[in-house]
Order: sequence, then structure tokens, then C-alpha cells
Amino acid sequence: MAAYSAVTCLLQTLEQRNPQLFDALTAKALESIHVTAQYFYNFLEGSGNKNVEKIKSLEEKIRIAANHAKYAVELKISDRIDGISYTNATVQQEDLPVVVDEMDTIKKEMMEIIASGFNTTTHDDDDRILELSRDSLIGTSSTYLEDDIVHGLDDDLEIIIKRLLTGQSRDLEIVTITGMGGIGKTTLARKAYNHLAIRYHHFDILAWVTISQEFRCRNVLLEALRCISKQTVSFNAKYYDNKDDSDLAGLVKKELNGRRYFVVVDDIWSKDVWDSIRGIFPDCNNRSRVLLTTRETEVAIYATTSSPHKMNLLDLDNSWKLLRDQVFGLEHDHPPELGEIGKEIAEKCQGLPFTISVISGHLSKVDRTLESWKDVARTLSEVLASHPDKCLGVLGLSYHHLPIHLKPCFLSMACFPEDFQVDTRRLIQLWIAEGFIRMSGRSRKSLEEVAVYYLEDLISRNLIMARKRRFNGEIKECAMHDLLREFCLIEAKMTKFIYVVITDQEVLTLPTQKHNGGRFSFQSLFCSAEDFIYRLPFFTRSIYIFCSTRFVHFSYFNLLRVLVFPHSCFAFPFDLTNLFHLRYLEVERFDCPPESISKLQNLQTLIQHEQCGSYITVPGTIWLMKNLRHVYLGSPSYLPSPRISELEIGILPNLEELSGLCSFSCTNDVFKSIPNLKRLMVRVSCSKEDVMTKRLIDMSSLTKLEALKCFRNAWEAISIRRFSFPTSLKMLTLTGNYLFPWEEISTLALLPNLEKLKLKESPATGEVWRLSDDDKFQSLKLLIFSYLHFQHWEASSDSFPNLKRLVLKNCSFLREIPTDFGEIGTLESIELHYCGTGAEDCARKIEQEQEDMGNNSLKVYIHNSRGN
Repeated sequence: MAAYSAVTCLLQTLEQRNPQLFDALTAKALESIHVTAQYFYNFLEGSGNKNVEKIKSLEEKIRIAANHAKYAVELKISDRIDGISYTNATVQQEDLPVVVDEMDTIKKEMMEIIASGFNTTTHDDDDRILELSRDSLIGTSSTYLEDDIVHGLDDDLEIIIKRLLTGQSRDLEIVTITGMGGIGKTTLARKAYNHLAIRYHHFDILAWVTISQEFRCRNVLLEALRCISKQTVSFNAKYYDNKDDSDLAGLVKKELNGRRYFVVVDDIWSKDVWDSIRGIFPDCNNRSRVLLTTRETEVAIYATTSSPHKMNLLDLDNSWKLLRDQVFGLEHDHPPELGEIGKEIAEKCQGLPFTISVISGHLSKVDRTLESWKDVARTLSEVLASHPDKCLGVLGLSYHHLPIHLKPCFLSMACFPEDFQVDTRRLIQLWIAEGFIRMSGRSRKSLEEVAVYYLEDLISRNLIMARKRRFNGEIKECAMHDLLREFCLIEAKMTKFIYVVITDQEVLTLPTQKHNGGRFSFQSLFCSAEDFIYRLPFFTRSIYIFCSTRFVHFSYFNLLRVLVFPHSCFAFPFDLTNLFHLRYLEVERFDCPPESISKLQNLQTLIQHEQCGSYITVPGTIWLMKNLRHVYLGSPSYLPSPRISELEIGILPNLEELSGLCSFSCTNDVFKSIPNLKRLMVRVSCSKEDVMTKRLIDMSSLTKLEALKCFRNAWEAISIRRFSFPTSLKMLTLTGNYLFPWEEISTLALLPNLEKLKLKESPATGEVWRLSDDDKFQSLKLLIFSYLHFQHWEASSDSFPNLKRLVLKNCSFLREIPTDFGEIGTLESIELHYCGTGAEDCARKIEQEQEDMGNNSLKVYIHNSRGN
């Protein structure tokens, strides 16, 4: 994996180089490195997850050579750009020929291995797999802690049993269970398998087969025959020795044909595996069932036409019950003094039954005293790490099964502190900046689209959790379960992917080898970053600092690509602008950047979180930064005219997100110079001059703009006609005291693609919002009102024909919701927070009327009722 990320990053650097910078000899060397790196890339993609000693040894050599090449190439580029000779650097400029020879040698070794052929398994592997298959028989003992789970499955079991026993169709049905490793999928399937109605009354024949990662079709078929034969005649293994796989598949199908059967297919990992065994299950038109468990949501969806059953983490109550009963037994109560600390430990397990089982096993061996249990609560992650075979090894199966291109993305989560909620748009930009995302030559998808696909894939594999989603299903924030994070930290360190500093002791062992990955994340709560930042090697490529610190100088790190420094506050340092290779810069706040910021020609993402002073003046040289893709400024920011000279107008062709722009800068010249902008946040000026001029903010030239947020803090009324919105707009948020008349709000219905409208903190004035028959928000799916002071709302179902969600927050004066809204066929929910009794009564009435007509899909949620 580390080899793959190093090669991908090298290729990105080579593909973005400017050929005109180099003499013929250097250009020839770079092209040779490029060709060999592409050969490495193809080899690594093809080798996948093959755990062969020769391959592993070769990958380590590739990783070292690729890192060496990256430093040599990037220093050569810096030398040409800045005219600086890095004579004191560990990697000298004349190393390019050495790099070429080193990579060629490895390439020859690879070609020899490929020519000789290699096997990915041994006979010992086959024996082990067969043994595992035999151990998976129902009724035999299992070493998996998942089998001990007994709490929190009642609701899941009821749903599964109902799906297995009921249904109008007599066709064969595939029922699927999905969820992360250790959540209890096998245990739930086992409970269903052993359920009285299933085992003794409903089905004629039952069978259980375990697939596991190392799939062998013959072993699975033999296992199925073994289960079936136990219920008919004795099983004679020698009888099947001379039969090939197709013969065995025919025998299984013959045994099942005509009978109502129930087969559990446990722990399936891929769609290809399902395709290879799907044919052994005949559809006898007798309500037979196959129950399939998998960690891969995509596989679960592929295998059936019905929705997979997604298992959720346990709540605190069931987590504590599981831990308590496994430590003290079902018949024994716990000492009262251990109740609170026991619940605290259970909560730290984050609802994963597997984790709870490991911790309860540890608690069973320590003294049952308050101090001993407090010690376990303090050192929970160390306890888990001390059981790698039981705990981290099981979850590691999901990681080792990943396609190689997803592994760097997964391990990048180690960069963030424990329980950190990661903004997915920032994460995607980090992946791009780090070089983890690479488009294939035939793909028309952007880097962002590829990265989103990768993230969705990791979530579907239950390796990353989606914490928040936007109304359209996009992931807003994601996180990682603590147990998976513990595995992630260990794997990242072992593969030299990133070095994470959590304790002061780890500072003393910072790696210095030039072939190290060059990524460092400082998450220590007890020391300041400047205490150890100067210990980092010059070849450092990525620095993540999540501890408090004063500003330190970064000019020493000539090859730095990523700097994440969210707890910083400083005047923008001039030496930072010398980091030519910097692609991602995130800080808490800074003063106005200097003109020399344009030297950051590779910068793609610039983030400043908090407001610093009244406003920021962005220098005009920003229009020279052609690679900028995302700019987020927490302060109102003045962006000057893009006119660089009388003959030249700057343009930012790749800019997709701009946040913090003040309304003074919302000019036609500015908007025409950011033609591919998709998301924009504007801070509307509240100055008297701006109010008096009533200048038009014309955004019609932003033909690709999809999301717009406008913020304003003033009480002077303005007209919505000051804004000319593009028809491409899908999401619009108006926050602040615009005091738009409601009839002007109605004109937003003219936006044909508007799907989300959010009005917050008094953007409209007037007691009544009355929509005419012509006011139809044809595409609107989500409507959110927050702190609005209107009292009456006159509209019909035709006003919002495709609305899915209606959210009202702190609309305490609103007396009613149009009762006609119940007739909106797409409406799924009405949510009220801190609203008056009139609106609440209307919402309940709408829900009741729909239920009386047999429509149970509309749900009403009332939070913090003012009527109570």
C-alpha cells in the first residue's frame, strides 16, 4: 500500500511538470522515471492483495525507490523555479541518473518474477481454509468473540425472521445482512438459523456455508453437501474425491431442488464470489430462502432486489448489559460501585459488540475494584491494541481485502485525532493534494468525483462512518470507529505511511530516513508543536498539527505539500510563500496574505477558519494562481479586479468553491473570471454606501453555480431584485436581516433547478406569506425556515409539488401550516423545533389525515414543543 501511494504521488508530480523548464538531458531522465513509475503502478494495481513474500519484498523496494525519486524530481523542479541549489540537501540534484538506474534495476527484477510466474497461495493455505470451513459448522465451537453477543439483537432478529417466513411471492428470496466487522452479523444469522420456527417447522432442509476472504468454490460446495447429508444420509468425503467443481455444484442443486430450503451464506466478500455460487440455489417456487452476511454493502445490494438489513451499533443501555453479563454472568449482579464506571467503559466501546467482548474479557481478569476499572477506562485503546489477534486482526480483514487504491485513503484517517469529525469536502481535497487520487486516461470524471466514489466505497465497506449527510445524500461529515482507528494507527506506522505523535515519548523516535513516507501528525495534548516541529526531516511532505502552538517557520521544508494547522493565529508569514510544492494550506486565522502568495503556484486549497479583524484584502496576484480549486475565508474578504494589466485579465479556471467573498467584490469582472465556480458564500455588506447605491449583484455569468449562501447583519431593507441568480442554482441559503417582502421571496420559484431553500434569521418581513397559483417551486425538495416571524402561510400542495422535507425551527409566531400539504405525494417528513402550538396542531392533523387514508409514509417530528 505504501508503495502504491508513493508511486501515485510520483506520477502526479511528473504529470504536472512543465517540460519547458528542463534541458534535454534532464527531460530524458524524467521521462524515463515516468515510464518506469507507470510500469510500477500497473504492476501494483494488478498484484492487488496478493500476500506473496516475493511481492511484499518487491513492494518495499518500490516504495523506497519511488520516495527517493519524488524528492529528487521535486528538488529539481524547485531548483528550476526558484533558481536555488539545494547543495545541503540529503538528496542532491545529480541523483537523477542514480534514481533512473535504481528504478530500472527494480523493473528488471519485477519482469523476472512475472516471467517465472508466482502462486498466491500454498498447499498449507488450502488446508487452513478447509479447516476453517469445517470449523464453521453449526454446533461446533468457534473462536470468534462475535458468537458471544446476546444483547441488542431482538429487533434485528424479529425483522429477519419476518422476512424469512413471510411474503406474498413464492419465489426464492435472497435476504442480506450487512454491517462492519464485529457488529454481530454472524450471530444474528446463527440466531435465525436456530430459531424454532426456522429449524423445525418451516423449512425442509437447512445448510450453512462460510465463504471468508480466501474463497475456494470446491470447499464451499463440499461444506454445503456435508450439511445437507447430515439431514439425509451419512457424509462420505471420499465419494466426492474424483468429482470436479461442476459435478459438485450439480449435486448441491439436485439435493436442494424440490425442497423448501434455507441456506446461510456467511461472510461473503465480493460480487464475483456470489456470481460463482448463485447457480446452486434453484428457484422451486416454494418460498425457499438464502440468508447472506457481508461487510460489503455493495455486495449485499448486488445479491438481492430487496433492501439489505443494515445492522447498527448498540445503544448505551445494550452495550452496558452486554459488558455486565459477560463479566459477571447472567445470574449475578454487579457491585454497585462499578455501575457508573462500567457504563463509562461501555460507552467508550462505541456500540461495537466485538469491542465490548474483548474489553469484558479483559475486565474478567482484573480486580473488581473501582480503581482497577478506572484504569481500564483510561487505557482502553492500549487494552485493545494488546489483543491484536482477537480484535484488530478481525477488523484488519476488511482492510486487507481493500483494492489497493483505497488503502491510502483509509490510512489517511490516522492523520486526525480520536473522535474527530472530518468535513468530507476538506478530506477529498486532502486526498487530491496528497496524490492519492489519479484519473484513468479514459475517465471523464474529475478528481473530486473520483474521490467521492472512493469515500462512498469505503463507507459501503463499513470502514468509515458517515456521520452527517446533506439533504441530497451527499456525505457532509465522516469519522472512524475507535477500534478501526487503532488498527489504522498500527498499520500506518508499520507501513511507514504516516508517523503520528500522540505522546511526548514518540517525539524522540521521529524517523529521519529519506525513504520514509514524510507525513507527520501531531496530536499531543500536553506539548506545543514548536517543541518538536524542528525535529522533522527536510523531506517532510505533509504536516498535520492539532495541538496548540505559536507559529513556527516552515521554509526549511522545501517539499511540503500539505500543511494543516487549524489552531494557529498569525500574520501571514512570507516564508510560507516559498513552498512551491504546497497544495493544501489550512489555518485557523491569519491577517491579509502578501502579494508573494502567488508564488504558491501549486496551491489547490486555501482555508482560513475564523474571522480575523473586520475584513481581509486578498492581493490581486491571486489571479495568477491557476491551480486554486477551493478557497474558504472565514472573514469578509475583498477580492480585487482580475485585470492584471491593460492587456491581461486574470482567470481562475479550476476554482470550484469560494467562501467569504464580500459583496463589494461581486462584480461582473470577478464572476466572469471564475467561470467554473460551483459553490459560493457571500457576505452582503451592511454599509450605508452599499445600501444607498443599490448596486446589482449579477451572478448570471456563473452558469455552473449550484450552491449559494448569503449572510447579512443589518436592519436596512433591501430588495431581492438586487440579486440576479443563475438558473443553475440548486441550493440557496439566505441568512440575516435582508427584510425582503414575502412577495419577493415568492419570485425564487422562477429558479427552475432549486432543490433546497433555507431562510434563517429574519431574511423576510411581513406577517403573511401568500403564494399565488403561479408561484410553483417545481424542483424544491427541502424547505427550511429558522427564526422567521411570519404568522400566516397561504399555499397549496401545487406550490411545492416535489417537496420531501419541511423543517421549521423557532417559528414561534406561525399559527398554521397549510393543511393541503398532506396531499404532496413526495412529502416524507415535517419537523418542528421550538414552534408554537398552532403549527404543531396543524402538523399532527396533517399526519392523522394521511394515516386515515392509508398513507403511513409521512412522518411528523416535534422537538421541544412550546405547548409543554
